[in-house]
Amino acid sequence: QVQLVESGGGSVQAGGSLKLSCTISGYMFSRLGMGWYRQPPGKERELVSTISKDGTISYADAVKGRFTISQDNAENTLYLQMNSLKIEDTAMYYCTVDRFSSYGAPYYPNYWGQGTQVTVSS
Repeated sequence: QVQLVESGGGSVQAGGSLKLSCTISGYMFSRLGMGWYRQPPGKERELVSTISKDGTISYADAVKGRFTISQDNAENTLYLQMNSLKIEDTAMYYCTVDRFSSYGAPYYPNYWGQGTQVTVSS
């Protein structure tokens, strides 16, 4: 069973930075696709960024140039560095894992973390 534990959320002023971490256990880390979703208050959950099994990185247009996804295989940890935060980045952020998709297939999360809250104020 894959387990995901997020940390790093908090409150920050607009223009500030936060770094989210997600420690993943229960499966060979290097064989997983991984990513971050978020759910703003009162809105649908949305994809933020992913690293697919073949290493391809993608970002939602809303965060391109501001957020950076990365992974540390030695620490079994996924990161999301968030810079130049905006009020509209306020959301619950979820770490996800795609264990079953084939290489080259679209990202499809099978496992979710519990979420970590990010609040950006003016």
